[in-house]
Amino acid sequence: MRLTTLSTSSAERLGLAFSAETTAENVRLLVDETWANASGVRHMKQEIFDEVFKIIDEAERFILLDLFLLNDFLYEPGPGMRPLSQELTDKLAAKRKLNPKVEVVFISDPVNTVYGSVESPHFQALEKAGVKVVWTNLDRLRDSNPIISKPWCLLAKPWGAGPGNALKNPMGAGRISMRSMLTLLNFKANHRKVVVTEKSLLVASANPHSASSAHWNTALRVDGSGMAMACEAESAILSLSGAERFLPLEVGLDRRASRGPDQADGRLGDPSLPDGHRLELLTERKIKERVLSLLYDAGQGARIDLSMFYLSDKDVVRAFIASKKRGCEVRVILDPAKDAFGRIKNGIPNRQSAARLVKAGIPLRWADTHGEQCHVKMLFVEHADVTATLLLGSCNYTRRNMDNFNCECDLALTAPFDHESLQRARDVFDRWWSNPDGRFYTTEYATYEDCSPRRRLRAWLMETTGMGTF
Repeated sequence: MRLTTLSTSSAERLGLAFSAETTAENVRLLVDETWANASGVRHMKQEIFDEVFKIIDEAERFILLDLFLLNDFLYEPGPGMRPLSQELTDKLAAKRKLNPKVEVVFISDPVNTVYGSVESPHFQALEKAGVKVVWTNLDRLRDSNPIISKPWCLLAKPWGAGPGNALKNPMGAGRISMRSMLTLLNFKANHRKVVVTEKSLLVASANPHSASSAHWNTALRVDGSGMAMACEAESAILSLSGAERFLPLEVGLDRRASRGPDQADGRLGDPSLPDGHRLELLTERKIKERVLSLLYDAGQGARIDLSMFYLSDKDVVRAFIASKKRGCEVRVILDPAKDAFGRIKNGIPNRQSAARLVKAGIPLRWADTHGEQCHVKMLFVEHADVTATLLLGSCNYTRRNMDNFNCECDLALTAPFDHESLQRARDVFDRWWSNPDGRFYTTEYATYEDCSPRRRLRAWLMETTGMGTF
């Protein structure tokens, strides 16, 4: 019995922990947001999946998707809720019917079948329409939860997960096998949210998950560049899952070599990028390296804004505190970690991380959620040299997301501050922070302050040992 221990070099041999860059002119920030008015009535404005559907409509040669959740688990129709899973399934099936020559490859996580215990009507419909469905081989990923990984390796891994009725399905109706439950508790995931065609690239924090349709999320859409490096990054997932790599380089897409962390200096000035608009695609631990370089390279007077679903990585928390001590202007918005699809959460790990930041003098506000989640993972750094960097995607700032456990994908845009997407990122954060025009997005730190030593210890143990779900 052996646990999978994947070092950074091992991850890179699999094609994970990948980074590449190119120039990009046509980049747009997309935002899904939810707020309440003075009467407490919830309102929503959504852009991301409407844009995904446009990208699908515009594709003429191929569509490559890598999306974590596509299911109706825990979905309850209601005001503002969208059946996103069905909408995306119908859109792809219609695309295949309209133009069967368009190759469609859909990579996803086996959580959508509760690891083989239930059927997925969405993926069955996609396969019937001619979509190539690839389930990520999670066995190749690093074990993040050793307490569960040992019994999983002994009782589940040799035989694989599959159907059964030993236990109640924690994600919906029906029952699942003990093997599937052990696989679930092993906490491995392909958490990426990527859509690529020969014309466009979109990287998001949003899932086409019906029960998540009211969540706050962000995405970057890029037209005309970046697609080849995204296909290369996604080919690593295909390869480790036993499928053919997907590198349509004959379409003549711009492609650059992977960069080491010593080249990720957070600034412009690379002579190979003459137009001053750098687009970086980063996966797994390369995201953490980029975040740390942005935070530690930020000098006095730099502005740093973070909107985050989960924050618990100890290195990242220390880097934010160090930035504040150097004279950076730092602001943080966190999800209060109180809701999960109708279930009450206990605030771990965000309230414990928040306490450390506030103690260091960092202003912090909570997303004022009403059943939905602030599912955003967005870092904005305004440098002292009139440039800025916007980093967003699937990656929460936790050990599991940043240390080569989960599969993750982020995009970073560095450009002069007057770039439209950077201006919008600044404006969006300011709006969330200040609650203008009777729209209430955030609430003060005291609303969910938690100084409990017991929960602080519990959060530390869960982050350190991998026992947490975050």
